Amino acid sequence: MSNINFNNKKMKMSPKIKDYSWILVPIIAVGGLFYPKLGLLLVPIMGTIMIMGFFTGKFWCGNLCPHGGFFDKIVAPFSKNKKIPQVISSRAFKIAFFLFFMGMFSIRTMRVISLWGSLYFLDKLGFIFAFNYLMPTIIGTVLALFVKPRAWCTFCPMGTMEQLAYKLGKTLGINKKTDKKVTSLAQSKCIKCSKCANMCPLQLKPYLDLSNTHQFENENCIRCAVCVENCPVGILTLATADEAKKITESSESVA
Repeated sequence: MSNINFNNKKMKMSPKIKDYSWILVPIIAVGGLFYPKLGLLLVPIMGTIMIMGFFTGKFWCGNLCPHGGFFDKIVAPFSKNKKIPQVISSRAFKIAFFLFFMGMFSIRTMRVISLWGSLYFLDKLGFIFAFNYLMPTIIGTVLALFVKPRAWCTFCPMGTMEQLAYKLGKTLGINKKTDKKVTSLAQSKCIKCSKCANMCPLQLKPYLDLSNTHQFENENCIRCAVCVENCPVGILTLATADEAKKITESSESVA
């Protein structure tokens, strides 16, 4: 019989990359306006987002994203921390904003393509990326100050791209062994205090939406582990499907 460790709070308490990656926000969003080639840093970032999304869902958003770090580390202390309006967290708004954002980006990029081979091509292309990075910086900061730090993340186009890649990974059955989801070590120990929901940056409700394997299947989850760190009875962790199956079996045998 396996022993279940309910004291899991230290699991994600070490500093995350996003605690430092936020410095890329002013470098790219502001610096890129004066030195356009800085905007090209977004090319490998976008590639990383897509690849990670394919295997780990929105893990990038919760642990590596420069904007996420900027909102959490720099803006959060000044936030009004109000409830995120349902209109901006709705699927319809997310899709509409994604199409608008990518449409404008595509139009601008197509115009620059005609300069291919010229001395100005990389500067013009970099400026487009930098300008597009400035948009979430401005809109996201306003929302972070007057609504909630992660309000932008509910409809972020990069997050949507990550989610689409994740859906493809799920469809192909490739990310089952790499995707770590919020998992309950023993659901019977849950006291329904709703603290995991109250602490969630995106206002998700893990305690109300667990699968038969005690996993939180919501694709909007950014795997930030805030709920794990703040569960008062320490029964939450991040685990793959195989790990969750073992946890469930151990939980049932203990019960």
